[in-house]
Amino acid sequence: MNFGPLAIGMVLAAWVIAMVVVRGAIAYAHRRGMMDLPGQRRSHTLPTPRGGGIGIVVAVLLTVPASLWALPGALPPMVVVALATGTALVAAVGWWDDHASLPVLPRFGIQLLSAGLLAAALAGSGMSWWWVPVLMLAGGWSINLHNFMDGIDGLLAQQVIFVGVGLGLLAWSAAQPAMTTACACLAAAALGFWYFNRPRARIFMGDVGSGTMGLLIFAFTALLWRQHSQLVWPALILSSSFVADATLTLLSRMVSGRRWYTAHREHLYQWMVRSGFTHATGGACYLGWNMLVAAPLAYLAWARPAWSVPVCVGTYLIATAVWIVMKRRCLWRAGNKGRHVAT
Repeated sequence: MNFGPLAIGMVLAAWVIAMVVVRGAIAYAHRRGMMDLPGQRRSHTLPTPRGGGIGIVVAVLLTVPASLWALPGALPPMVVVALATGTALVAAVGWWDDHASLPVLPRFGIQLLSAGLLAAALAGSGMSWWWVPVLMLAGGWSINLHNFMDGIDGLLAQQVIFVGVGLGLLAWSAAQPAMTTACACLAAAALGFWYFNRPRARIFMGDVGSGTMGLLIFAFTALLWRQHSQLVWPALILSSSFVADATLTLLSRMVSGRRWYTAHREHLYQWMVRSGFTHATGGACYLGWNMLVAAPLAYLAWARPAWSVPVCVGTYLIATAVWIVMKRRCLWRAGNKGRHVAT
């Protein structure tokens, strides 16, 4: 399928724009004192600038709406506008929070509003309105879980590249050039940021990036589901490592009676670092899951639509088992090394 020079240009532009803006964001963060300092709840050991996700946001806003509007398989204008508006809102509240901490409720309200805008636009273009509250909650959870999972060098950027490419391939298989290019633009922008965020990170993504990445991955998954309902299952499999880690960590904190809404270091990737893994090794473990488990099972769910639901459920059951085993292994390693294990 030939998407033409416009699609290729959009993807290259997303990569270049992200690289340029992130480089500028490093200087800006140093000048404004936007630094993440080491502490008990953090996994890094040196003061590091934050807010680099603005590079991905700018690149996405300049390329994704244009791709969804101008290429074959273009989405309805109201959907494109809702996606761009929601992206800008989540990024704006995240950028504000990176400068000066915001209360939880206003932040969460903007997140729900942003997901609701997309859900309402989908309903206005033919989807049942009964799905709107479900998609609002799903979007809010995706925004927050990706924020939770942004805690070690390169991890979230790596995940966005993987999921963006995977969603793009699913859209390509469904003959959707506009969606394919939009997903590729997201992956290219994340790659431009990853160059500066890979271990040892020169800048962190910040809330401006992590929340926006959660919204965009949710949005592209929802758009694929809206166009071809069977594609939601392989799409969910692609995100299995992050969804499983964030969800199981939250549930375990709730069950144990901890204050689940407060900052902590109990995600699996955090326990890996606390038990002696480097950031690079921790990221490699998640990449290994993506390439060796999630990608093949997502392909199986796509190639055998009749098997898609049980394959998706099976993926998350396997992820749960791996999470439990790895968490116990990390606790054992941390104990043997005499590391502090209280949360």
